Amino acid sequence: MRDRNVKSVLLDEESFGPLLPFILDDTITDVDYNGTDLWLTDIHKVKVKVESPFVTQKFTEVFMNKVSMAVEQQFNPANPILEAESEELRITAVHESVTGTGRAFCIRKAPAVSRYNANDLIQQGYCDRKILALLINCVLTKMNFVICGDTGVGKTEFAKFLSGFIRPQDKVITIEDNPEWHYSELYPGKDCIAIKVKKDRAEQGGRSNITTMNYTNAIKTCLRLNPSWIMLSEARSKEAKSLLECWSTGVKGITTIHTDNVLKIPDRFMNMIQNSMDANRMINDIYDFIDIGILIRIRELPEGGSRRYIDQMCFFDREKEQNHTYLVVDEGKVKYIRIPDSILKKMNRAGIQEPFGNAVTDSIEDLSAERF
Repeated sequence: MRDRNVKSVLLDEESFGPLLPFILDDTITDVDYNGTDLWLTDIHKVKVKVESPFVTQKFTEVFMNKVSMAVEQQFNPANPILEAESEELRITAVHESVTGTGRAFCIRKAPAVSRYNANDLIQQGYCDRKILALLINCVLTKMNFVICGDTGVGKTEFAKFLSGFIRPQDKVITIEDNPEWHYSELYPGKDCIAIKVKKDRAEQGGRSNITTMNYTNAIKTCLRLNPSWIMLSEARSKEAKSLLECWSTGVKGITTIHTDNVLKIPDRFMNMIQNSMDANRMINDIYDFIDIGILIRIRELPEGGSRRYIDQMCFFDREKEQNHTYLVVDEGKVKYIRIPDSILKKMNRAGIQEPFGNAVTDSIEDLSAERF
């Protein structure tokens, strides 16, 4: 859990020194220095060690001092953790006094670009063409999505891709603690408000009566801003209850959570809500207001590298006072093609007669069949 007050940092290109080529390379997502070695991770989740004689402990000290001065935050044995962010970078450093292996840092990049498009997703075996068409149609129908998976599998990247199909006139509000969505930059001209949250001062060790914009407050505030969609970067805790309440009003949204199976999404939400009172009503609300669950995984390839793909996709539905889960994709393959009547009715009202047909995907040859 991110429990520190992360400050914005403005650094010129010269400050990055020998790291600058990696910062400017759009194919690199993470730059890590463990005190001795420099490691790079690319968009395909391939991680390699790079021989860079100019990235030394001495350079690291100079670089971290520049970051420390830029955010006006001490970095020493008494304050061994340094965190800062820019519009597209998140920097975390650990002082050598607490590592035993030398001063270390991680730079995570979240540029204002969409790394996915429909053609690439299909050709790379991310999912079947018909499933991608179905998911796009679900966005056009205005349904609620929960995207799950481990850290680093690309949950937010796929959420960013799906959000590109939201109608321009629909107001979108993004809620996140560090910039990743970049909705306004990705889709200029669309109606959007970007809210950046911070933790309560009490949770940061300060006075309990000073409150900043946390996730729960942000969600409640959003309802007064007349949104069509609320994009919550990640549901981690009790804000999940506020999100469900928000969705119950008719506002739609996309969020991500950490779990390894779409069938666990209802239980994961119940655990986050942490409220045993009227548990039956809460679980019913989950099936009522969450329409789609998606699980993203990474598969290691025999020839090296890896591939992201949709491992599971399901519909949640509550009909005749019964809760149902319809697993459409499992282990990367289409398993069960039936779409709940409630979903079909929503699509029909939105003017979508063919759930698996979409202008974006119909012109793309389905190259993903039998990939897994």
